Amino acid sequence: MVFIRKPFFSILLAALLSSCVQAAPQPSSLKHSTTHHFHQKRDTTLVSYHPSSTFKTFETPIEIRSLVRRSIPGDKMDHLHNLAYSYLSAEGVNLEHVVWSSGAFSDNTRVAYLKQSINGIPVANAVASIAFDANDNVVTFSSSFVNVDSARIASSEPTFAWKSIVADLEGKLDSSLLNDDAILQYFSKDDGSMALVYSVQLRNQEHGSWYEAHIDAHTGEILSINDFASDASYTVVPIRRKSVAEGLETVIDPADTFASPQAWHSFDLPVAATAGNNVRVYLAGSDTMANQTSPAAQFNYQYNPLKDPVGSSTNRNAALVNAFYVANMVHDVAYRYGFTEEKFNFQAQNFGKGGVENDPVILSIHENHYINLSGKFMTPPDGTSAVGMIYLWDKTQPRRDGAMQNDILIHELAHGITNRLTGGGSARCLQTTIAAGLGEGWSDMFANWFQQDGPVPTDFSIGEYVMNRPKGIRRFPYSTNQSLNPLWYRHVARYTEPHDIGEVWGVMLHELYSRLVHEFGHSYRKLNSPDELAGNTVFMRLLMDALSLQPCNPTFTTARDALFAADRARYNGKHRCIIGRAFASRGLGVNADDSFVDNLDLPRGC
Repeated sequence: MVFIRKPFFSILLAALLSSCVQAAPQPSSLKHSTTHHFHQKRDTTLVSYHPSSTFKTFETPIEIRSLVRRSIPGDKMDHLHNLAYSYLSAEGVNLEHVVWSSGAFSDNTRVAYLKQSINGIPVANAVASIAFDANDNVVTFSSSFVNVDSARIASSEPTFAWKSIVADLEGKLDSSLLNDDAILQYFSKDDGSMALVYSVQLRNQEHGSWYEAHIDAHTGEILSINDFASDASYTVVPIRRKSVAEGLETVIDPADTFASPQAWHSFDLPVAATAGNNVRVYLAGSDTMANQTSPAAQFNYQYNPLKDPVGSSTNRNAALVNAFYVANMVHDVAYRYGFTEEKFNFQAQNFGKGGVENDPVILSIHENHYINLSGKFMTPPDGTSAVGMIYLWDKTQPRRDGAMQNDILIHELAHGITNRLTGGGSARCLQTTIAAGLGEGWSDMFANWFQQDGPVPTDFSIGEYVMNRPKGIRRFPYSTNQSLNPLWYRHVARYTEPHDIGEVWGVMLHELYSRLVHEFGHSYRKLNSPDELAGNTVFMRLLMDALSLQPCNPTFTTARDALFAADRARYNGKHRCIIGRAFASRGLGVNADDSFVDNLDLPRGC
């Protein structure tokens, strides 16, 4: 295992601890280095702690022979609850320390999400998931549960007034308390003990930050902070095109009513604006949306790239419409591939289909706090709206608009998908440096997938238009040609920044996509026909399924293993050799471990 530092943000340690509570003890030495996540903020170093996860996949699914109790007939959630507790009991887990979190269903798998608990109080950072196939057999099991029976456990009665340190905490994080309520939870510490904590959320809307802090309910020590924001660097126009440089086109009724039953302008909002059930798009610093240009929801603004994005009202409105279009397209396509209400998606109204409502994406464009930053996307748990921020670029004159670059928009929106699907809607399970890096790779691959539009896979670069250069904002294009993209698994050992790590994962996914398309062809109906067996549709099915199967804070190896598990669950392992060869081609063979040493081994029989 390699200890990796993440410089762009992080969560907690010395200065913050000592300044918030004078009497707070100094933190113990860090033991499980791969589960700590360091960031630098101003003059304060912060850290979050996440217990190590175990991840089991079963080539032969495990049959559940005995049930804890009889399920309620016809209640699929109760049946899933019963299956999960039965498996945990068979594994020797003390069920007195387990509470149900949520469940998610697809046509071929169902996933149970659980938390560890003490005296009925959940443990914030100890979670588990169990995936079952259509026959109720276990196909994967992941857990970051800790040994509660041997742990030193703090009293369940708080003795510290958490509000006494809020002002100092707000100052250190440059954010404000989101609400006046705190959630009482236990928190697993790196020394094996269990602290009682108050969990609170803080946000700075202007600067694009959103945090969750865990405050010791007895000492006031800040034990950990989760970062709900995903930074990026990336950019509508028809969804298959990259940017306005490839031309504008008028599309007619693009909403997929399977995913958006009331189309895109719905849920008690005016048809005349860029707001609806899935997303609400504004100009930064205001509540300005783009209004229709004529009745019947016509939004026909012509963007002029020879004018500044902000200086022209037509350009501003065109950018609002483009961002609204892309965000809704991503919602509808992701819905087809499994990111539904039950799977913790973003919608104001869920139409009685499960999940938690009132969380459409809030997307602001023309943010000017940063220049030449593709965007930010902050993903809180299911039931609270995610917030995206898209920026301007000054690499050219006039400036260029990130909201007119599809691949950047798709990249940012994909952060919401991966953060919600990993960990069962908690949005807390891509927090380690490696997991955050995987998130950047997935986001690049989502953008890559939308732009691939033919039977021959092509190289892909993101952000070409706003950067005004062919390679865009990454160091290398995504290519199977290793003279163009030389990245291998071993290179992760030298990287400390999530985007650099993400480039390695992204090229591995590009290898897998290319091999699947070469073998099984390309479907031009990929946006709304996910059950076709073409290589591009199979790829997106595997990617989306694996996100729900993988453990909290996955590594390269566990994220890869989740793809193998997804293939077994949906396609009976049909693509295992292609998956194995794709990852081995970049050093992540089946016998690779988390030491970042290249391995070329293939699955048995390949």
